Amino acid sequence: MSNLVVVGGSKGIGQAIVNSLIEKNKIFNISRTAPLQSHANLTHYNCDILSDDLPDLDAIDTLIYCPGSINLKPISRLKLDDFRDDFEINVVGAVKAIQHYLPKIKNGKNPSILLFSTVATKLGMPFHASVAAAKSGVEGITKSLGAELAPTIRVNAIAPTVTNTDLAAKLLRNERMIENITDRHPLKKFLKPQEVADLATFLISEKANSISGQIFELDCGIVNFKI
Repeated sequence: MSNLVVVGGSKGIGQAIVNSLIEKNKIFNISRTAPLQSHANLTHYNCDILSDDLPDLDAIDTLIYCPGSINLKPISRLKLDDFRDDFEINVVGAVKAIQHYLPKIKNGKNPSILLFSTVATKLGMPFHASVAAAKSGVEGITKSLGAELAPTIRVNAIAPTVTNTDLAAKLLRNERMIENITDRHPLKKFLKPQEVADLATFLISEKANSISGQIFELDCGIVNFKI
């Protein structure tokens, strides 16, 4: 049984990850909201990653940082504070968690760090300037720390396309928008949280012991296919 810290494990992709891993691992969930489920292997810490002190834990094998943002505006409407806020939650929060728990992770079993980016860093999408800039920072951290922490700790990131979570509710708010988003993807679908959780489960497992510093585009074909 491994000890996993999941930041943002109460909703969306984070919740799906917790649900997938909870039977065989001890999970410490750090989130501003309590998870819906209770389980003997789950400990919840009510904590704002940006403003609160992180809990001290005795042993950590893996850190999974899930918080993100979807702040879609034309550049003329984006304020500097939008860029700062997106950078804070996506990059600074991740750095804070990594720095706090790194001494414990170094002594962990099959230690790894998993972060989250977005397909918008590769695709070039209108109205995504702020979030794409922040997530590009996440990708830079992934590659830099992957090199710095090798061979002890593996560091990877998942870059999902639109995923059916509360965070993406505005993008999926009616049937027409759902149809448009579905049609844009060559595989004619968008993601379910469980699909992202399945990839996350693999990347922190021993089966992925040869993988580090990688950004995995879970994209339903939208980045690399021209159809």
